[in-house]
Amino acid sequence: MKFEAEVISWLPQLRRYARALTGDAAWADDLVQDTAERALARWAAFRPNSNLRAWLLTILRHLYIDQLRARREIAVDEESAPWRNLEAPSGVVDGLVLRDLQRALYCLPLEQREVLLLVCVEELTYQEASVALSVPVGTVMSRLSRAREHMRVLLTEGPTRKSAPLKIVRNPG
Repeated sequence: MKFEAEVISWLPQLRRYARALTGDAAWADDLVQDTAERALARWAAFRPNSNLRAWLLTILRHLYIDQLRARREIAVDEESAPWRNLEAPSGVVDGLVLRDLQRALYCLPLEQREVLLLVCVEELTYQEASVALSVPVGTVMSRLSRAREHMRVLLTEGPTRKSAPLKIVRNPG
């Protein structure tokens, strides 16, 4: 399979990860497009026989962080957080569970959310997630453990005032 075709085959997974990181469909689409462009432009940097998906997820994550830094955005408590605007399908209990899960996910610190998404949703191994996040495997395991515990608490007890949801807004400075 040609490199371009392999990159294209991972676009749905990249979009899912980008959407989970950003909470915004348009931003997620832009991130995926930028990721694909960068990967195709730098195909020679990809090591044959390594994990293309992990490499693409790493590129996407770096682009996301770069965009946050470029916008000089900070996290603040806000009632209009992106997940608050997501609506469950009417009359569908599964939709309500999904909404609660999304709310809990966006209450997690970014480091925990990234690990949870990569390992539990994208099904990367601890080692692959370690490479994608540029952290030791032990850090992946620790963050994942804390993320799972945090999600359990959020889904059983609900968010507390201290762990109010965060919204990304422009830094006024």
